[in-house]
Amino acid sequence: MQIVKEFGSRCKLVPVIIFLLLNSVLSYSQVSRQVTARELKGHVRYLSSDALGGRLTGSSGDSLSAAFIAKELKRCGLFPLAGDGFERYQVTTKIVRGEKNYLLLNDRTFKSDADLAPLSFSGTGELKAEVAFAGYGFNIDTDSLKWNDYGNLDVKGKWVLVLRGDPDPEKSVSGFLPFSSDRDKTLTARDMGAAGVLLVSGPVFDKDDKFEALSAGDHPAGIPMLHISRELAGTILGDQASAIADLEMKMNTEKRPASFLTGTVVKAGSEITEQKSWTRNVVFVLPGEDPALKDEYVIIGAHFDHLGMGGPGSGSRAVDTIAVHHGADDNASGVAEMIELAEEFALTRGSHHRSMVFAAFSGEEEGLLGSKQLAENLPFDPGKVNIMINLDMVGRLTDSGSLQAGGVGTAEGLKKIVQSAVDTSRMKLTFSEEGYGPSDHSSFYGKNIPVLFFTTGAHLDYHTPADTWEKINYEGMKDISLIVFDLAEKFANSPERLKFREAGPKVEVNRTIRRRGATLGIMPDFAGNVKNGLRADFVTPGKPAALGGMKKGDIIISIEGKTVNDIQDYMFRMSQLKHGQAISVEVLRNGSKLVLLIQL
Repeated sequence: MQIVKEFGSRCKLVPVIIFLLLNSVLSYSQVSRQVTARELKGHVRYLSSDALGGRLTGSSGDSLSAAFIAKELKRCGLFPLAGDGFERYQVTTKIVRGEKNYLLLNDRTFKSDADLAPLSFSGTGELKAEVAFAGYGFNIDTDSLKWNDYGNLDVKGKWVLVLRGDPDPEKSVSGFLPFSSDRDKTLTARDMGAAGVLLVSGPVFDKDDKFEALSAGDHPAGIPMLHISRELAGTILGDQASAIADLEMKMNTEKRPASFLTGTVVKAGSEITEQKSWTRNVVFVLPGEDPALKDEYVIIGAHFDHLGMGGPGSGSRAVDTIAVHHGADDNASGVAEMIELAEEFALTRGSHHRSMVFAAFSGEEEGLLGSKQLAENLPFDPGKVNIMINLDMVGRLTDSGSLQAGGVGTAEGLKKIVQSAVDTSRMKLTFSEEGYGPSDHSSFYGKNIPVLFFTTGAHLDYHTPADTWEKINYEGMKDISLIVFDLAEKFANSPERLKFREAGPKVEVNRTIRRRGATLGIMPDFAGNVKNGLRADFVTPGKPAALGGMKKGDIIISIEGKTVNDIQDYMFRMSQLKHGQAISVEVLRNGSKLVLLIQL
């Protein structure tokens, strides 16, 4: 009802009613146009309530959040950007054991939860072959460490039995650590020709011999694999109850491999099944007031998903706690501010010559899935977007008044524009130039769109159940909203467009990806939009990939002749390389294969 001229044709209101409504709106806007702490608190309290269960992507709480946000944006007088304002897409929310997880040995079948379990990255398949014991499963050759469990062991076409962990369990810092994850060992075995992998925990590594819960978000390693019990491993090694304990102790003490062919043939298989759920972004638009500029856009966005009930694999910092992760700051705060800014723009005549898009994203905690979905499927040319402003964790402004502004290097003069909008006697700004970071603005920066990212930063309650509405600084949120409104109004009204400028990605661009060793200097496609390869969403000027001829959009399909199917393969391949090494990288560019020589 606030934007009567937009509603008039739709509702076919008679002129007298339009006149009365317009007067009502103008009167209302004079007294309650600005964002208030009370309204912000109301939004945050609902979104972070127990009733929404932590807003896990694909959950009922996620759906209720989307419905709430859509209702509020409609109330503000906005229109769906497309369809009904919901952008729907599927996500993998759970993986479960299939029916074909078993091991057959000497006519005895092992299937129980006590004997074996698939891992989250187990490939689906089965195999009958001899078992080779490959120690810790390492093939390490660095300046400071050399250890090869495959040196004199032919594992082609075989099952490989590998110990979990490493031979330095007492050290918190060890050269083995970058190579000791279960997935890395599985990929090493696959590269050595193994057709399947059996992982087992020695008593030093895990005295309880427990199996880990399956968690969504991992990519299959491409071969069947099982985590088996020590008792089952001992049976494979000749009914030796203490075999695994003895081998673990031997390698930990002697600090050298102890690999051998067992002579035992097993038939085994693994299977995991993905369960998918629908989720949705909420995307509404406030049409521009200037006919000459209304086909250009300013986007203001925030993600509304969080971690649900937490637990293993959820990203919770309270690893052993199953409870509602309220996510009041992360990111009910950003959503609340986005809703109130939408209302303020709708009620402020002359505030938006360009059209304003207000977007609430799901799937951010799963890898920026929602913002990727929108950025890849904008119903208009991305070049029409003047800027995207992202609000993520804006609820903990402290007495120091420190507000972080990211992305200020992504357009010419952008940093000065931001500085001019802030009263530095009341609020301190810290800046980062980069367009990429661990939040949704990254997806739009990848489309050559200038971005700004506002946050009050992390705190001890981050990704724990303690991130609750009572701890939010609502007056601080109101102050931040004033800054964002003033900036967005400038970007919506300025006759001159911002000029995009590349500002290379941070190294720590994804919270869940461990980075180590040599780097190419690219921003990978973390959402996995490309199958059977890894797309470079950004190539940093002056870094090895750029100097070697790689371009934004290239799809990496192999490194040093070894397949790269996804982000996990890429990270593993890179972990095996050294600074200064010259490598070959095969890429797909516009459907054609190219081999690039890159000096790390």
